[in-house]
Amino acid sequence: MTAKGRLLLLRHGATEWAVLGRHTGSTDVPLTPEGELQARAAARVLARVLGERTGGGAGGSGGAGGGVGSVEPALVVVSPRQRARRTAQLAGLGVPVASGGLGGGEPVVDQDLAEWDYGAYEGLTTPQIRALRGDDWRAFRDGMAPGGPGQPPGEQLEQVAARCARVLGRVRPELERGDVVLVAHGHVLRILATVWLGVDPTFGAQLLLDTAAVCVLGSEHEVPGLSRWNLSPGLLG
Repeated sequence: MTAKGRLLLLRHGATEWAVLGRHTGSTDVPLTPEGELQARAAARVLARVLGERTGGGAGGSGGAGGGVGSVEPALVVVSPRQRARRTAQLAGLGVPVASGGLGGGEPVVDQDLAEWDYGAYEGLTTPQIRALRGDDWRAFRDGMAPGGPGQPPGEQLEQVAARCARVLGRVRPELERGDVVLVAHGHVLRILATVWLGVDPTFGAQLLLDTAAVCVLGSEHEVPGLSRWNLSPGLLG
């Protein structure tokens, strides 16, 4: 039987490192002021998507995004990093509808939603990593440095995919109650989408995802699918 709910993905708002193109895994950087604005704006996108369940839309008096027909998520799950937790809060997730939020109850922190661990590549840009390696390194194709003397090992793609599979295993039962929202990071959410679809995780390289963008994963006739991708708050003006 097809689940009643959909899986909504929300990438965190902009950080200084994200703007500079620095790989940000375990480093717990905060949102920039622009990132906080993006997170607040994402509430309107989420409200519109949640409102699709009842024919509601953006505008009106319901929830942080003003969707008249907005439906509370059955569950909100967040990465342990502050940039994701703050984004969820500013987007109204876990904030009671009576207080102008989107509801969904207290967000659950899941360590498996943390961003890809880049190991020795943490904080470096792609051009810097390529210069260091002397090749045309690509994250989804080549993975992270295995580590060495004085260097932390990086996480490999299949390891991140395994974490994503564990997340999906935990949230799938909740989809019987309604939509589930996951708030995390660019790379881990792209990999999670491939695990949901049942395709090779390297396909995540083609799933570009902007800061504070919303995506929707669902199914049709029990076949997992991608319903919406990279819905930026800017789309609503």
